[in-house]
Amino acid sequence: NDCVFYQSRLSFACVNISPILPGHILVCPLALKKRFAHLTFNEISDLFAIVRRILPKFAVHYSATSYTISQQDGVDAGQSVFHVHIHVLPRKPGDFENNDDIYNALEKHDKPSNLERKYRSLEEMKVEAHALRKLF
Repeated sequence: NDCVFYQSRLSFACVNISPILPGHILVCPLALKKRFAHLTFNEISDLFAIVRRILPKFAVHYSATSYTISQQDGVDAGQSVFHVHIHVLPRKPGDFENNDDIYNALEKHDKPSNLERKYRSLEEMKVEAHALRKLF
């Protein structure tokens, strides 16, 4: 709960232990669901309502001009954490040399074989979550 900065009746938003970019967060259903097709329509609506609620706040907080919103559903799509989650990444011009490189970064960022992955401490994550809670 220390890393959660927003919660609704069906979903929550939390900071990421290994963000690709500043502000890279996750939005997840409260109920443990492995695949997107396992979600109810109410859960789907709630997940994306939270994403929508976050965007204007992050535009100001992270000076974002755009967003990458992504979900990997199933092993063949690159899913490695088997709880549905939506990646929300605030974007700025030049944050990747080639814009689509973000998809390669997302695909490999949470794989055990990724030796470049950097993990944040719980304290770092708590500080970020505390700051983000103030936006809501």
